[in-house]
Amino acid sequence: MAKRVLNWLAKNILWIAAWLLCASLRIKKSNASFFEDIQHSQKPSVIGFWHGSMLLGWFLHRPRKNFRVAALVSQSEDGEILSATLKRWGYTMIRGSSHVGGREAMRLMVDAVSEGNSLCITPDGPTGPRHEMKMGAVRAAQRANVPLFLVGIAVKEKTNLESWDQFEIPMPFAKVSVWYSDPITVPQELRDEALVNFLRSTQMQLQELNSKAGQSLAAAETGLSGKRMAG
Repeated sequence: MAKRVLNWLAKNILWIAAWLLCASLRIKKSNASFFEDIQHSQKPSVIGFWHGSMLLGWFLHRPRKNFRVAALVSQSEDGEILSATLKRWGYTMIRGSSHVGGREAMRLMVDAVSEGNSLCITPDGPTGPRHEMKMGAVRAAQRANVPLFLVGIAVKEKTNLESWDQFEIPMPFAKVSVWYSDPITVPQELRDEALVNFLRSTQMQLQELNSKAGQSLAAAETGLSGKRMAG
């Protein structure tokens, strides 16, 4: 009964509540021009953000006119609820993970990108460890031969759940800083250890982007405090 109620809420209420919450946020983007150029040209890419920041990640990169997006979501019960919400937001769903349906999920991801969809993925999901990238985003970008964009997200006023990913729930009207990477090309010839080393450098870059986003929020707050004191 409880699962049935949760599924009903996800399909009929949760997606609206999440949309309204995210729409209220004061979001500042940095280094977004490369991604926006790709987006406006209707060329596909792979977009990666940490699992704990996925509410904002999904909202920011939701499908729009002439911008089709597929999403990789796990086959777990939590994935069922997320899938119901993202479908309402217009995403094409791909179900699977590195643990369950991984090989089939990779094939479906590459197919989706080849068909003109961008792909959103949380590279440390679905079960962590937190901020430790798995190979999915890098390998999908390599096999589909499209750029990979990493997205660091920091929220000033928020609640963190006691989950492995410290899932972030922004407060209404919270300040948000979003930092994009430059487009990352995954060389086609990379294999084995070289590909693993590339993954590690990509993980460090996403961690740095998250740090930059947090520092931007702190700097903005310091600047505001300074103006108040000067006033």
